Amino acid sequence: MSDSKPIAIGLGGLLPYLRMDAEELTERIQAIRRRWGSRLLILGHHYQRDEVIAMTDLRGDSYRLSELAAENEACRAIVFCGVHFMAETADILTNQPRLLALRGEQRAPVILPDVEAGCSMADLAHIDQVEACWAQLVRVIDVDDVMPVTYINSTAAIKAFCGRHGGIVCTSSNAGAVLDWAFAQRRRVLFFPDQHLGRNTAMAKGIAIKQMPVWDPEKPTLGGNTEESISESRVILWRGHCSVHQVFTPEDVREIRRRVPGVKVIVHPECPHAVVAEADMSGSTARIIREIEASEPGTRWAVGTELNLVNRLRRAYPDREIHCLGSAVGVCPTMFRIDLPQLCWSLENLDSGSPVNVIRVDDETARWALLALDRMLQVK
Repeated sequence: MSDSKPIAIGLGGLLPYLRMDAEELTERIQAIRRRWGSRLLILGHHYQRDEVIAMTDLRGDSYRLSELAAENEACRAIVFCGVHFMAETADILTNQPRLLALRGEQRAPVILPDVEAGCSMADLAHIDQVEACWAQLVRVIDVDDVMPVTYINSTAAIKAFCGRHGGIVCTSSNAGAVLDWAFAQRRRVLFFPDQHLGRNTAMAKGIAIKQMPVWDPEKPTLGGNTEESISESRVILWRGHCSVHQVFTPEDVREIRRRVPGVKVIVHPECPHAVVAEADMSGSTARIIREIEASEPGTRWAVGTELNLVNRLRRAYPDREIHCLGSAVGVCPTMFRIDLPQLCWSLENLDSGSPVNVIRVDDETARWALLALDRMLQVK
């Protein structure tokens, strides 16, 4: 099974857009939005640049955006300002058989303005590696007692693997509920690709560190583990991480507390466990936004997540004191690839009938991935 491939057209046509100023690009983008109306949805992940976010119809985290797009019956095309796995999920949900039938089998193309906008975390779990892991586990334990759980930040092929093996997808918001669902059916969980989200969630359920071996796909034998550690495991964690959230340290938390008296520290659960343990609370991007939105004026916050979102929160709530946790520049380099020239270029190609960078998941992969996503929706 291969991961989805974009239908791309050479970038030579992009060069004129790089010479345009922001005002002209904005005018051209807005003209297309007016012409297409409700038939077009521009989706923007929270980590996008401000000038890109300003052009979007919906903004949010990756799964919620795809879900909202799929619910929009008028939508006939999507431009996803995010990364590759997000566009895949949007294609799977928006072009599922039920919705295709409602549209007379007309697909709604999902376009990624920069086809190189990937995800370092998703790239750390390739389908060939996961299948090799499963083949090794078969020789050590009963895999019928292993529930594969993949974080939404994974390729369509990985989601399909979970679908075929009775597994499920989770988000950072519902990872706890998904683990409860998994353990109600099977003894063990294989969790990928983010070891930190898996560890933080499982520890909150009372599972001991010694019961959570880390599987390193670069190591040829049992991911660098012994047969005993695999046999005694409850959660097998994949050796993956987010390049942004990985940089935060416990010392960052202690330092902000020294500098800013009374500060509340909130971090994303993709952060290492030592950081989560030092913080006042952890939660998804949506929870971080909700907590700050509901806080009293004058409260002080340090936020351990992507810098574009932190800066946007700071501007949205000037009566709160909002700091970015740590001194490292926490910008997602792949999210940051998409800019106004690329957005305008992709929209005008769509408008002319020659869409670029269309992300299309093959039907078989989409069928199994949708099953894993549907299971997630049934978990409360």
